Formats: sequence, C-alpha cells, structure tokens
Amino acid sequence: MTFNWPIRVYYEDTDSGGVVYYANYLKYMERARTEYLRQLGFEQDALIKSHNVLFAVRHVQLDYHKPARFNERLEVRSSVTECKKASLLFDQQVYRVDDDALLCAGQVKIACFTGRFL
Repeated sequence: MTFNWPIRVYYEDTDSGGVVYYANYLKYMERARTEYLRQLGFEQDALIKSHNVLFAVRHVQLDYHKPARFNERLEVRSSVTECKKASLLFDQQVYRVDDDALLCAGQVKIACFTGRFL
C-alpha cells in the first residue's frame, strides 16, 4: 500500500535562491510517515502514553534527483517495505505534482523502543 501526502513548499523551506534546502526533504518525509501511521490508527503520542512505545529514526539513505522550488506542490509517497518485531522500513519518494518529476528518494528505517529505553 502506498500512502500519498501533499506538501506545499513555503518560503521558509527554501534558501536565498528559492530552492528547497536539502534537509527539508527529511521533514517532508517525517510528516508523511506520521500521517501514514495516523491513517492506520497509530497516534504516536497515544502509543507512548498507553504502551510506553516510541518510534525513532535509526537509519536514512537519500538520493536527490531534482530541486523543488518555492510555492511548488509536492507529494510524498510512502510505503512500508519491511516490518519486523522492532523496526519498520519505509520507502519514500518526493515528487513534484505538476510534472510528476522525482525529486528525492530514500529509505528510512524506524526503530521501535519500549520502556527501558525511554
């Protein structure tokens, strides 16, 4: 299953040339993962309170293909490609909506921590 999350590039996301700063793609992907989990019924703050469970990024691998610019509409496409006892692996891509150009692609491994690690 692929989850799609829309993003609009704001001025604060860009450098002086109007190009999205590279680290902001990570923020876009984080928002998409959070909304994906929410859609599946997992509210992260509720998991901490009720089950003492926390998700944290363990590893990230990104490839940048093309720049995004101020005011463009983007879409983050996310899918879970691996689900283990204590981790999830997400494949995520950021596309520009107007021409469906791939801007950034990556894999993000999320670790699940419980009780003694919190």
